[in-house]
Amino acid sequence: MSRVQLALRVPDLDASIAFYSKLFGTEPAKLRDGYANFAITEPPLKLVLIEGSAGETTRMNHLGVEVDSTEAVHAATARLSGEGLATDVENDTTCCYALQDKVWVHGPGQEPWEVYVVKADADSLAKQQGSTCCADPTRADTKEPAAASSCC
Repeated sequence: MSRVQLALRVPDLDASIAFYSKLFGTEPAKLRDGYANFAITEPPLKLVLIEGSAGETTRMNHLGVEVDSTEAVHAATARLSGEGLATDVENDTTCCYALQDKVWVHGPGQEPWEVYVVKADADSLAKQQGSTCCADPTRADTKEPAAASSCC
């Protein structure tokens, strides 16, 4: 099963968890420090909440499509490359508390999209190899290292 992912940077994680639990009638599938995700069945959606700074408005962090296998990620990479889109492949990357294989593309407004598979649970929010993983690359005060992409 594939499902669309929406990752939001929220100023109040607890209030956002309470709101989205009510909106979608389900509790988070994963809760970690500064992070929550919902595996919503109907509509099929992976909703990721990443804690931002108090007082900020909620905004999009990135978009994605969660797929079932590494093979599906490779097929997406081939298809997207074949369509002439610039792709950025990340294999065995740890971010957002998961070991993942993924491919990134950017829309015409520079909105980041990932096609990814979660291979295993992990203990780290930030990507281990020095990229932004769920961090805000526009914020200088973020504890995660800055880079051009986000993930979850």
